[in-house]
Amino acid sequence: MGTPVDPVPEVIRAALADAADAPGYPLTAGTAVLRDAIAAWVARACGAGVDGLGVLPTIGSKELVAWLPTLLGLGPGDVVVVPSIAYPTYEDGGRLAGATTVRADSLTAVGPTSRVRLVWVNSPSNPTGRVLPATHLRKVVDWARERGAVVASDECYLPLGWAAEPVSVLSPEVCGGSYDSVLAVHSLSKRSNLAGYRAGFVAGDPALVAELLKVRKHAGMIVPAPVQAAMVAALRDERHADEQRARYRARRETLRAAFTGAGFTVEHSEAGLYLWLTRGEDCWATVDWLARRGVLVAAGVFYGPGAREHVRVALTESDERIAAVAGRLAER
Repeated sequence: MGTPVDPVPEVIRAALADAADAPGYPLTAGTAVLRDAIAAWVARACGAGVDGLGVLPTIGSKELVAWLPTLLGLGPGDVVVVPSIAYPTYEDGGRLAGATTVRADSLTAVGPTSRVRLVWVNSPSNPTGRVLPATHLRKVVDWARERGAVVASDECYLPLGWAAEPVSVLSPEVCGGSYDSVLAVHSLSKRSNLAGYRAGFVAGDPALVAELLKVRKHAGMIVPAPVQAAMVAALRDERHADEQRARYRARRETLRAAFTGAGFTVEHSEAGLYLWLTRGEDCWATVDWLARRGVLVAAGVFYGPGAREHVRVALTESDERIAAVAGRLAER
């Protein structure tokens, strides 16, 4: 269903344990060492030149996704644009702020309104695994800047490119070398198996990051000091991330072959942690068919009304359980 099951790498657990004696309040902005580690990782992974003033640790990525409209001061009368098929928390965040949410993959469908204050993009997508090309992302950034809106890019699955290589919104070919009105949201949940640690960060426009920091200080949105130390270790070490990526690649190949062999069509799924599947029927019929074989998947309608004939299959199970799924589908 999507929660990591592989062990937390020893280098990260050791860093957490070594920082366990933390009686004082941690910094909301993160330690200088953590900010430097985030900026260095963003430079490697996103091709961006943000510094320590343009990054901020978060309590996982979901917390920031849910509260970003509120932290940015959105409210009734403002519009948040989200993908037509999307992670539900984008819409939930708009609702928490009292704003109006519009589902649209093409900004021309939004119309000429000047009420748009925030545009969410998600590449690679959860749930579809779709990768947006740099040209598309650049058009979104240009469109938003012309209207004084913020572009927030959920890039939690950026390191997991399979059939396509994802591009960050912070890449110069997307943002033009300027981070004005642009934020990228990242997580260590999938890359480093740290879903239980609640370790994420946001990077981009230093002015926006400063405003987020100001509010988060008063709201108590602080990453615990031992987790900050663990994040430093995770961000500095690429070996464990490469090993985890290899695990997911192997599981993806096994599941893809098993589901296509059972008559499913795989759509998009070029990157990320999921396969986006259809049998051309109502998603609940598919969920039921698989459940009868002991396989649990997510119904497409969880992610939007346009996904009524799809299901989401996660790569986050042990090798033994992945093999069991393939065996059960072969016995159908």
